[in-house]
Amino acid sequence: MSIRIGIVGYGNIGRGVECAVLQNPDMELKAVFTRRDPENVSILTDTAQVCRVDDIIKWQGELDVVILCGGSATDLPVQTPEYAKYFNVIDTFDTHAKIPEHFANVDKSAKENGKLALISVGWDPGLFSIARLYSSSVLPQGQDYTFWGYGVSQGHSDAIRRVEGVKDAKQYTVPIEEAIDAVRNGENPTLTTAQKHIRECFVVLEDGADPVKVEETIKNMPNYFADYNTIVHFISEDELKEKHSEIPHGGVVLRSGVTGLNGEHHHVIEYKLKLDSNPEFTSSVVIAYARAVYRLANEGQTGCKTVFDIAPSYLSALSGEELRATML
Repeated sequence: MSIRIGIVGYGNIGRGVECAVLQNPDMELKAVFTRRDPENVSILTDTAQVCRVDDIIKWQGELDVVILCGGSATDLPVQTPEYAKYFNVIDTFDTHAKIPEHFANVDKSAKENGKLALISVGWDPGLFSIARLYSSSVLPQGQDYTFWGYGVSQGHSDAIRRVEGVKDAKQYTVPIEEAIDAVRNGENPTLTTAQKHIRECFVVLEDGADPVKVEETIKNMPNYFADYNTIVHFISEDELKEKHSEIPHGGVVLRSGVTGLNGEHHHVIEYKLKLDSNPEFTSSVVIAYARAVYRLANEGQTGCKTVFDIAPSYLSALSGEELRATML
């Protein structure tokens, strides 16, 4: 039996999820739910329906996992606890500072309604979170370092687009190479947020918008830009389409630590990603975890979970016997 998938939101993540479903034979896309007119939304899966998001409740019992592909700024804080009343859900909530609050809201909703929810799935938060947990557990005497980029941050770009006066925008996260080299060299530097990354924004203004006000709003946005050296460029819509249409990303997680009676041996653990398409890779992570949600829900688990709570074998389409024979 195929795992029946529903998608809420058909932007970059939603399209990526659909492509990922097509690569997994044990899954089937049943429906895409959108705030747009369904007649104007074209999807890749001939057998799936496109429906208004207001009609999603009618699909209770028809979907095994609903994947929420909205933005972290305003969509997911509302959607995830709401839809966890009716479905097993996954989201990609990536505002790190607000994850505990989001978890509590979703956990309450899912538990009260006997559903399973998984939040903050992707590569950071997500795979990078697991890398930090593993490496800090293995090297308890040490320090974690996470560097993002060079690449487009979808969450930060979405946050800029929600600023009054902004028509469109892309935000690039730029790691400071000197800081990465210092970690790799075992120098164990103490780095501020601004010493690790630059945030570079390319913004298209609405007609009549005040660029000074827009730039000030962006640079002072808490949880997104306030703690960084943020550079804002105002460009035309044509230039944005011509030079900034791709969505690459990546990054590296490092753990610098010591072992031995007196800490005489130094070690560096490094986990690195280089991605041509941030949304497509994120979506592929989400789909692997959709398999886990399906299995855990069938075991009767409810409430909210994060990637920390999911055993690796639940992600794979292979059986335990196959995993032990080929990957252990």
